[in-house]
Amino acid sequence: MNNTEVEIEEIVPADGLHPVVADYTEKLIEEAEAIGISILITDGYRTPEEQDRLYQKGRDQHGRIVTNAKGGQSYHNFGLAIDFALLDEGGEPLWDIAYDGNENGEPDWFEVAELAKELGFEWGGDWANFTDYPHLQMTFGYSIEELQHAHTEFEKSELP
Repeated sequence: MNNTEVEIEEIVPADGLHPVVADYTEKLIEEAEAIGISILITDGYRTPEEQDRLYQKGRDQHGRIVTNAKGGQSYHNFGLAIDFALLDEGGEPLWDIAYDGNENGEPDWFEVAELAKELGFEWGGDWANFTDYPHLQMTFGYSIEELQHAHTEFEKSELP
């Protein structure tokens, strides 16, 4: 389990995936591969503007709602979250939670989620209010509100 302590000042401001999250993402890819599961990281750091565009899906735009987080309200906006998909035998991305490509009788999606949780990720598939199977995050114990506050303080300190 990842028990890494990270100071909030090391997170805010983010302009990419946090190095600890990036390292554990690579470990996740390797551990999944070791049990015959190939995964693709489909998303990582998002700007608040990218998050706002994603938030509009299923609201102002056609399609289903994919997030309840507006810009600045997602761990993606602080470089602490990734989304993944499985890869089928042909290398094509799959979001099929029942797929068992390694043919061990267990859905690959849930096997990857368990590996991720062992590495210290929280899994969106465990959320009761908005199940988000592709989502993994490392919060280092910080709430979104704490990260937002730290970001605001950082911006104030950068003013001339």
